[in-house]
Amino acid sequence: MGKLNDLSIHFCGLKLENPVMLSSSPVSNTGEMVGRAFDAGFAGVVYKTIGKGAFEIIHPAPRMAGYDYEGRKLIGLQNVEQISDRPMEDNLKDLRYLKKNWPRKAVIASIMGFSRDEWRELAIATEDAGADMLELNFSCPHMAIEGSGMKVGQAFGLLKEYTEIVKKHVKIPVMAKMTPNITDINEPAMFAKQGGADAIAAINTVSALVGIGLDDFTPRPNVFGFGAASGYSGPAVKPIGLRCIAQMAGNPALGLPLSGIGGIETWVDVVEFLLCGASSVQITTGVIHYGYRIIEDILEGLSDFMDEKKISSLDELVGKALPNIVTPDKFDHARQGIARYDLDRCIGCGQCHVVCQDAGGQCLSWNADRRRPVMDEKKCLACMICSFVCPVAHPPMITFKEVPNKPAVRPPVMG
Repeated sequence: MGKLNDLSIHFCGLKLENPVMLSSSPVSNTGEMVGRAFDAGFAGVVYKTIGKGAFEIIHPAPRMAGYDYEGRKLIGLQNVEQISDRPMEDNLKDLRYLKKNWPRKAVIASIMGFSRDEWRELAIATEDAGADMLELNFSCPHMAIEGSGMKVGQAFGLLKEYTEIVKKHVKIPVMAKMTPNITDINEPAMFAKQGGADAIAAINTVSALVGIGLDDFTPRPNVFGFGAASGYSGPAVKPIGLRCIAQMAGNPALGLPLSGIGGIETWVDVVEFLLCGASSVQITTGVIHYGYRIIEDILEGLSDFMDEKKISSLDELVGKALPNIVTPDKFDHARQGIARYDLDRCIGCGQCHVVCQDAGGQCLSWNADRRRPVMDEKKCLACMICSFVCPVAHPPMITFKEVPNKPAVRPPVMG
């Protein structure tokens, strides 16, 4: 990796050397693992969630199942991972080890208590171990203990109370991690703010079923004949993560720094989260898929993007897309257009004709001799589904073209 631009960014009082951190998960399970990630280029870590040890954590086996689609590996990952199963003292030693050996990296401790006293004790202990910040896990979707994880994130009063307890006993910044398994993510975020939270992280995994085995009728992962709705992550959930970050960044009453999570694998993903209002990002599934080395391509891509756009600081990008994110009623419905085809690059597969007939405006006929679509522009709805299924994608063979004074088109009526 060659010389990079200055990729530093400011997040909740910390200056990160770049925006990318490990999220609280199996990829941040031990000090040794995180140290290797730091050496690879990650700017920080949200260490795997630490509990007090009032009860024994035993992970089920197997605890994960990958979701592949049409030849693409691991577009989603189902997991029934719980918080750290390591003794609390071991985790505190690792926090000290990380802060001593990588003092310029951000070491954020994720904690989860099961009572008011546990939240207080965990907060004090992790601050004393050298954590730069705390992340409060109000969002794990499959903790089996009542009053923990996502169940707290869905009980706003409890979320506020636990945040207040932690804030009362520490001096370092406190970040609350939100669940997407909620109607409006701004609601719990606002309760976290009322409790004193300094920042918000989102999203944790989406509660889902990745699939059902057709031989045994059991959801995956199949834990000796049983499955469960549990946490789903990876590229497939990125649109949900972006939406949640944009919603909170666009809420002037919230006004807190945001750490974006959900399906990040490339520098493009990082930039999109920054544009939607995040000032740091966290990665798990991308590391599970590619290893810590994923950071090298991300940092190189960010640096090249800064050169291309003549950006001097990544802070300039934070929230830059928000003015362009509106509700659908704000669209200019008077402006219409058509799908435009570069037929010199058409491979004659006919897929555009099929979907236009079966799901679009029926504006395409098919020239069988030339193996090319023929468009009636007056019938084109500009739905653009033809472009989504066209295999000629780089650059796209089918693009949108605005047509001045073109009236909106409605499908024909039979009879």
